[in-house]
Amino acid sequence: MLRWPGFEISARLAISGVCELEKGLGGQKLEILSRGGAVVFQVRVQPRASRDEIAGVVEGALKVRLQAPAVEDRANTALCEYLAELLKTPKSAVRILGGERSRIKRVEIRGVHEAQVLGLWAREA
Repeated sequence: MLRWPGFEISARLAISGVCELEKGLGGQKLEILSRGGAVVFQVRVQPRASRDEIAGVVEGALKVRLQAPAVEDRANTALCEYLAELLKTPKSAVRILGGERSRIKRVEIRGVHEAQVLGLWAREA
């Protein structure tokens, strides 16, 4: 079991490329898949929020609140831009793999490590 401040990282990472993260006593888990220099994880989007922010983990997905409305793909574009800005990567490195028309999306970010995604959650929590 690897340790990150406030997190426990499952030993399954070395074998399967899956990193399961658990924070605090609440037992919230965020599953991150690492493959080919990229990370893949689920995001739950709340459009039309008062501000853009990371709001924790809900049912295995990173909860992101966005000001953009869920019309004409504006929330998806805002999600990619927001994650790219937070992780200091180009917008082209962030893409939605699935769930374009759903609140729960699978997101892939190239050139990022699991620890950087953890840093998003730790910084906002």
